[in-house]
Amino acid sequence: MSLSLAVGLSLLAMLVIVALSVYAWRLWREVERRKARREEEVARANRNCIESLQALSQAMLERQVDMVEGALRCKVLLDIIDHRLTERDGWKVFREVQAEAKHLHTHQARRELSPKDRHREDKEREAIAARHERSLHHAAAALQAFCLKWSGHGASRAAN
Repeated sequence: MSLSLAVGLSLLAMLVIVALSVYAWRLWREVERRKARREEEVARANRNCIESLQALSQAMLERQVDMVEGALRCKVLLDIIDHRLTERDGWKVFREVQAEAKHLHTHQARRELSPKDRHREDKEREAIAARHERSLHHAAAALQAFCLKWSGHGASRAAN
């Protein structure tokens, strides 16, 4: 192999390495950008959930919302933030209420029930609420404190 061919191939190899390095660097930057955007979206979703939990738990404390409905909504919002939150002793009641009420109709399906069936389900909801009234009240109060802590600490580790 001639010297000029060896130099040419070496330059070509270096050019390929530089080009691949630039491409890898661009890919790394894009991954970092997407990661930051995903983290921002999660933080925004968590803030929205916290705001909803704060309003909902306040409505529960003031009896402005059906306690079973409030518990079901709180369970969903807490699951969005971190599904392990409903494993906390004070918030297990949300899982319990959900398990007891899972057979009850909601939304359009509820509207399609006959008045007699709707009344029967309302009685079931009232019975569930009565069984868990005290626990739901304490859970709503704990949610208020959790929301204040989350808001006050920028949500850094309030979920832990």
